[in-house]
Amino acid sequence: MSRKVLTIIIILSTISLVAAIITQLLWVRDAWQLKEDQFNDRVKIGLKSVVHQLLSERDYYQNKDIPEIIVFADSLPDNLLERVPPKLLDSLLQKEFDFMRISEEFVYGVLDTGNLILFYGIYGGYQSEISKSPHWVSLDCLCINNDFQLKVFFPMQNRRIMSELLILPVMSGLFLLILMFSFFFTIYFIIRQKKLNEMKTDFVNNMTHEFKTPISTISVSSEMLMKSGVNESPEKVSKYANIIFDENTRLKNQVEKVLQIAILDRKDFRLKMKDFNAHEVVRESIRSFNILVGERGGVIHEHLSAEKEVISADKLHFSNIINNLIDNANKYSAGSPEITITSRNHNGHLIISVEDKGIGISKDNTRYIFRKFHRVQTGNLHDVKGFGLGLYYVKTITEAMGGSINVRSELNKGSRFDVSFPVMNIIETT
Repeated sequence: MSRKVLTIIIILSTISLVAAIITQLLWVRDAWQLKEDQFNDRVKIGLKSVVHQLLSERDYYQNKDIPEIIVFADSLPDNLLERVPPKLLDSLLQKEFDFMRISEEFVYGVLDTGNLILFYGIYGGYQSEISKSPHWVSLDCLCINNDFQLKVFFPMQNRRIMSELLILPVMSGLFLLILMFSFFFTIYFIIRQKKLNEMKTDFVNNMTHEFKTPISTISVSSEMLMKSGVNESPEKVSKYANIIFDENTRLKNQVEKVLQIAILDRKDFRLKMKDFNAHEVVRESIRSFNILVGERGGVIHEHLSAEKEVISADKLHFSNIINNLIDNANKYSAGSPEITITSRNHNGHLIISVEDKGIGISKDNTRYIFRKFHRVQTGNLHDVKGFGLGLYYVKTITEAMGGSINVRSELNKGSRFDVSFPVMNIIETT
C-alpha cells in the first residue's frame, strides 16, 4: 500500500469518524428536544383542562396541605379570588398533572401580563422563573376585563428529561468510544502492517542476496572443475572443492536460520534442557570468532569472572544466542571491532554481557530491535548483511529457556547486550 493511498484512507476514516460523532450529538439533541416537546404538550393540555374546570366548578377544595397564598400586589382586581379560587386552583393543578403523568414538583402563579407582577400563588422563591416560564395559559375566559395568565414552572424539569434520556447519552458515548477505539486500532494496524510488509520485502531481498552469493560461487567453482586440465592439478581440485563445501555450508546455515524462525513462529519447538557450564560454551564461541574479528584488525576481550556459571538451558540454542550477539557486535562495528565479553552473578542469575564500541543504536530503534525482520539502520556502513532475524531469535529462545535479555546502547558509541539465566545450585560432595 502506497503512502498516498494510506493518507487517503486515514483522511476518509477521520471524516467518517467526525461525521459519526456529529450525528450522535445531533441525535441526542433531537431526542432531548422531542422529550421536552412531549413534556411541554402534556403540561399545556393539563393547564387547559384546569382552566376549563375552573369555569365549571366554584366549590372550594378543602386541602389542608396548601400553604398560605402570598399576594405581591397592593390590591387585587375585583372578584379575582372568587373567579380563580387558590385552593381549587392548587387542587386542580395537582389532579391534572397527576392524570397527565407529570410527577415533578412545580410552582405556579397568576400574573398580570402587562407588568408581569405576581399577584398570588405558591411560588417557592421562583418568582423570576415563574414569570419567564414557557408553561402558561390565558385566563381571559375567567377575567374578561383583565389580561391574566396562569404560569407554572418545574424546577426539576431538565433533571427529569436527563434521567429519561440517560440511557441514550450513555449508549451513544459507549458507541463513540468503541468507534474511536476501532478507528485508531485500524489506523495503527494499517500502519503497522505497511511497515511489516516493507520489512518482509527487505527480508526477501536480503535473503535473495544471501542465497544468490553462495549459489553463484558454487556455480563458478563447479564450472572450473568441469574444465579440461583442472583434474590434472590436485591443488586446484582441492581449492574449488573446498570453496564449494564452504559455500554449501554457508547456504545450509542460511536455510537453517529461516527454518528456525518458522519453528519459533509455530511455537512447536522443543528444548533439550540440561545443566552445563556456560563459560565453556562462551569460550568456544569466542574461539570461533577470534579469527573472523582478527581479519578486520579487531580483538575480543574476555572477562568471565562469575563464580557460579552452571545454568540449565538448551546448550545448542544457548550457543546460538552467544554466537548471534558476537556476530552482531562484529558486523555493526566500523573499522576494527573491539568486543568485550564479561560475566557476573546477580540475584541468583548468571549475566553474560556482550559489549562493542560500534555504531550503536538510536533510542527510537532500541525498542524495535527484537522484532522479526527489523534491521538497524547502519548509516554509511553498507556491508552489513542479514535477515533481521537474529535478535528476534535471541529474545524468543532466551525467554523460552527462562532467561531475559536487555540492551543498552548509544548512537556512535556502541551497544551492550545482557543475557541473564538462573544459576543452578551445585552441591559439592566429598
